[in-house]
This record gives sequence, structure tokens and C-alpha cells, in this order.
Amino acid sequence: MEENKNESLVEVEEVKTSTDGIIISDDVVAVIAGASVSEIEGVFGMAGGFAGGISEVLKGKKNLAKGIKVDTDNNKAKIDVNIIVDYGARIPDVAFEIQKRVKNDVENMTGLVVEEVNVHVQGVNTEKLQEEEEAKEEQVPSNDEKTEE
Repeated sequence: MEENKNESLVEVEEVKTSTDGIIISDDVVAVIAGASVSEIEGVFGMAGGFAGGISEVLKGKKNLAKGIKVDTDNNKAKIDVNIIVDYGARIPDVAFEIQKRVKNDVENMTGLVVEEVNVHVQGVNTEKLQEEEEAKEEQVPSNDEKTEE
């Protein structure tokens, strides 16, 4: 009886990992990766090309595949992610989290083996820094206000 249980577990595992006859588009893999990246703290946004930005404006919806390039071959994937990080975020930590989460999500959802997740930091969002500086300026009274007291 115990041998039958082990045999059935092996059969289920084989069916789960088999992708014979199933073709998954690179665009689908890119959307999965983009959704994973968008959930990570420290990522301001994706860095995409000019054409991607125009299509996003015209369609009026967010393109989750923006800034992601996927190459698949023989059930193996290589993924390049282009991001803009928030000012103050620790870039190595953000990049490691992207690599870990994208690899995990793509492998779990598609059955592909992710060989590489390359993270390219294209810029730093400094809007947060500017907002902080403006808030500090508002808190400190100017010289004119001090003399009026």
C-alpha cells in the first residue's frame, strides 16, 4: 500500500512539470515578471522605451510588460528588467528581491526554468527628495518672519 502512494506522488509531479505541447509567449512571461516587480518596495517604476510610453498613454492602461525583455528557449528563460528606483532605496537589496521574486513567480506560473534575471537600474526618482526638501523649507521660518516678531 505504501508503494502505491509513492508511485502516485511521482506521477502527479511529472504531470505538473510537463509542458509538452504548451507554448507560452514571451509577452506572457514579461507580464508575470512586471506584476512581480511592481509589488516590490523601492521600485518607482519601469524604464521602457519611447514607443512603450506612447502606447500606454493612448490605451490608457498600465503596461505590465514595460521595461522587461524575455528570451525563452527550450523551456528556459532569461529575463532583463529595467527599473527606476526610489531615492533612498538600497539598490542591491531591491535588485536581489526582484531577482528572487521574478524567478519564483515565473517558474511557479509557467513551469519554465529561469536561468537569469538581470536587473538594470536606469534611474533614480528624486521627487521624494524634492518633497522632503520643500517640507523642511516650510518648517524653517525665513529671516523676514523672525524680525517681525
